[in-house]
Amino acid sequence: MAEIHLQDGETLESALRRFKRLVLREEIIKEIKRHSFYLKPGEKKRVKAALARKRNRKKRSRDTAPEPAR
Repeated sequence: MAEIHLQDGETLESALRRFKRLVLREEIIKEIKRHSFYLKPGEKKRVKAALARKRNRKKRSRDTAPEPAR
């Protein structure tokens, strides 16, 4: 669980900014979304494979893209 403590003289806005950064770093929102509904084991495998294909496709397109002229 993400937890921050207000430092002396710290504004609420900066503390909130620190909290949001911490939540992003710990990937709490992503984990909540992943557990918000049930996936059957076969479905989970298909989703995982689809994400891997997407990741590989992105990586391949980045590797083959020509370098921009400077």
